[in-house]
Amino acid sequence: MAQHKRLIAELTSPEAAAAVGSGAILCLPMGSLEQHGPHLPLHTDTVLAEAFTAALVARWGETYDLWQLPALPIGLSREHAWASGTVSLSVATMTALLRELAGAIARTFPARNLVVINGHGGNRGLLETLVREIAGDFGLNICAMHLGAMISPPGGGNSIEIHGGKDETSAMLALAPELVRQERMADSRPPADRAAVRTLILDPATSWPWRSDDPRIADRGVIGDAPAASVEHGRAIVARAVEAAGAVLAQFAQPRK
Repeated sequence: MAQHKRLIAELTSPEAAAAVGSGAILCLPMGSLEQHGPHLPLHTDTVLAEAFTAALVARWGETYDLWQLPALPIGLSREHAWASGTVSLSVATMTALLRELAGAIARTFPARNLVVINGHGGNRGLLETLVREIAGDFGLNICAMHLGAMISPPGGGNSIEIHGGKDETSAMLALAPELVRQERMADSRPPADRAAVRTLILDPATSWPWRSDDPRIADRGVIGDAPAASVEHGRAIVARAVEAAGAVLAQFAQPRK
């Protein structure tokens, strides 16, 4: 077994019993199956969540005893339901799925630390509520890292990067370039009405049921500047996010009240 991989699914049952101890941190990538404009595949969020988790394990695995779980490939994607290929679970189904999974993890592993590496912004609201339920009902130390906010921090100047734009496309160019239709990157343009994006999506005081086919905020399903993407930018933002995640992982070593 290659130590740097730390993939739970590749262990045998006896190997898992011997390798995954009570102090381990289990890392669960979580993505979606949804449109990402004309240049990125439907499973972009899952690809990024898995690749980022692998990078996280490679960087911090020995320090914090990280282990990667198989990814959850479908999430909450109703904002993209207009587009062919988008598959979305309901809030009720996703809630039940995550609760069942948390209970199964608590039963089968001695580890009580769980990090959800969330690659899809549409999953965030539910996860923010469920981490409290899961912690209380199953005795797990749990948090969710939201990859979109990690690679595109809020308040990042005048740019608008929500979905399929410069940052997400750049991350794909760095982590899975063979999946990017680079000849199609220029097919979409940045939102012309940035005020509408800030009002309908980014306003922390109000929640709207926005959709990515709304011409006020998106072009061909993209909300961001895809033509500006580059592999160099992708490598830089992924490296920054991986390093920043170390401070989150360190919290699991702090005493719980």
